[in-house]
Amino acid sequence: MNKKTKNETRELTPREVVKELDRFIIGQQAAKKAVAIAIRNRWRRMQTPEHLREEIMPNNIIMIGPTGVGKTEIARRLAKLVQAPFIKVEASKFTEVGYVGRDVESMVRDLTEYAVTMVKTEKAAEVQDKARSAADERILDILIGPVKKKSSSEGEGGEDTSDTELHNSTRERFKEKLQAGSLDERTIEMEVTSSQLPSMQVFGPINIEEMGLNIQEMFGNIMPKKHKKRRLTIAEARTLLSLEEADKLIDMDAAVKEALNRVQNSGIIFIDEIDKIARSHGEAGGPDVSREGVQRDLLPIVEGSNVLTKYGMVKTDHILFIASGAFHVSKPSDLIPELQGRFPIRVELNSLTEEDFVKILTVPQNALIKQYIALLETETLTLEFTSEAIREVAKIAAEVNEKVENIGARRLHTIMTTLLEDLLFDAPDKVDNKSFVITDENVRGKLSEIVKDRDLSKYIL
Repeated sequence: MNKKTKNETRELTPREVVKELDRFIIGQQAAKKAVAIAIRNRWRRMQTPEHLREEIMPNNIIMIGPTGVGKTEIARRLAKLVQAPFIKVEASKFTEVGYVGRDVESMVRDLTEYAVTMVKTEKAAEVQDKARSAADERILDILIGPVKKKSSSEGEGGEDTSDTELHNSTRERFKEKLQAGSLDERTIEMEVTSSQLPSMQVFGPINIEEMGLNIQEMFGNIMPKKHKKRRLTIAEARTLLSLEEADKLIDMDAAVKEALNRVQNSGIIFIDEIDKIARSHGEAGGPDVSREGVQRDLLPIVEGSNVLTKYGMVKTDHILFIASGAFHVSKPSDLIPELQGRFPIRVELNSLTEEDFVKILTVPQNALIKQYIALLETETLTLEFTSEAIREVAKIAAEVNEKVENIGARRLHTIMTTLLEDLLFDAPDKVDNKSFVITDENVRGKLSEIVKDRDLSKYIL
């Protein structure tokens, strides 16, 4: 058994993963269970003997369900939970004018870029204390001057020695004030590095990034860095210098190596709207040729290939791909067989009911009602909802979804904004009444006419 290394996928059991996802997403237990098993299998793979580890491939997942039922949110929360590199891409964007096959590889490059930034941020946090200490010393050099050392050539009378000791003791007093924050508002002048290079993009048949080159960095290393003087408060200078010092303390080679390891062993790519690149049953020609082309370009990435990034070669064999789509017009079986085979796990997400809407409004950590209460608290207003009012909002959301178009939980955003529109507008001017209770009568009075008028509800709700 191989010991789990630091920052690898957290050792969460499938039950723990589902429990954490339940804090933010209502229902959809089948989808939660599928992703929880996929995540645990990654940890299990890393514990297997090395000769077998490379042979164990991830079971990629297709989530099938209407918009607004939690497909993207499950993937996003999952990645955050296990601290894995994660990006979301829209499959439909690869069918746009000017599309070329290699653009599909950009998702792997974006994931790698994100992972490097992620690791760099973690490493910077580890050296934060050292970086802050070094930044303080640089600020003290500006305020007092550098530390003076006693020289053997100093006279025996000790005049120079006493000056040195006075200088150093003054520096120590200022250091205490600096660390206590009492000098934060004081302004100093310091030199900062400024890049004189404009943003550049190279257009042509060859993608420069595929060659592993970064034009900005290449020219930046050749041309001398420009320095300019700026006046900053000490608080601003500490932040700026701390970042500079942290960059010096981070071993970028080690950070990149760790980032590549994370991408290859725990990266997650969420491909949304995969149904948009499926050939609808019975159709032929037209844009479907492009759609099938996108599928064929996705295939090697999903089944496992090497993608060249500016940080080195990335193997996609063990990246977890989670695809999603409504599949209203097409079916998963309309994807090319080879791609279907690379997504062996299929889970169907249910449309949301009135009862689900009640829970979505109240139960999750980031519940919509909690958000509006917090927003109006910033205006010193207290907002409350009766249980009947919450039930009425859920009922209207379910009714409008059924009559107009089913957009899932997103319907709640439009309904809540319409319901609280006047209060949100008038909140800064309210002086007397600082407490508001929303009742079911308020909800019906504001929204009932809109729900009755189907044509109007298309625009307002």
